[in-house]
Amino acid sequence: MTSLNQIKLDVVHQENRQQYLEYLLLADESEVAINKYINEGEMFSIHYENKMAGVVIFNYHSQLIVELKNIALAPNFRGKGLGKLVITKACELYKRKGNSKVIVGTANSSIGNLAFYQKVGFRMTEIKKDFFRDYPEPIYEDGIRALDMVMFEKYLT
Repeated sequence: MTSLNQIKLDVVHQENRQQYLEYLLLADESEVAINKYINEGEMFSIHYENKMAGVVIFNYHSQLIVELKNIALAPNFRGKGLGKLVITKACELYKRKGNSKVIVGTANSSIGNLAFYQKVGFRMTEIKKDFFRDYPEPIYEDGIRALDMVMFEKYLT
C-alpha cells in the first residue's frame, strides 16, 4: 500500500518549468493552453520512491483560494493511488499556508477525472459552457467531445 510519506513534492522554479512540458501535456492536450499558466503559481515535481512520477501546478485565485491547474502522472505511475496522495499532500500544504479552498476544472468528456475529483473530496460547483470549443484541435475522450469545463471545489477545513 502506498503511503503519504512515499510521495515527495519538490518546487520547480520558473526557469526550469518548460523541461516538464512533456508531463503537462499528459493532462492538457493544448500546449497553447499550458503556456498560458505554466509560469503562474506554484509548480511541483512529483517523486515516488525517489523516481520522477509527474508534475502538478497550482495557481492562486485569491489569498484564500488556490486552483489545481494541472496534475499529470506518467502512465507507469497511474493506478497506484499516487494522484490521491498528491492531492492530499497538496491540500495539507495549502491549508497550512492559510488557504481555505482548492478549486479544479476538468472537461465534461474526462469521465475518469470527474470520478477522481469526487473520490478525493471535491464537489461540483458549476459548468463553464463551451470552454474547450476554441481549442486549436477538438479533444475527444471516450468518444465524447470536450466542450464544457466542469468546476469542482474542496474546502480545506
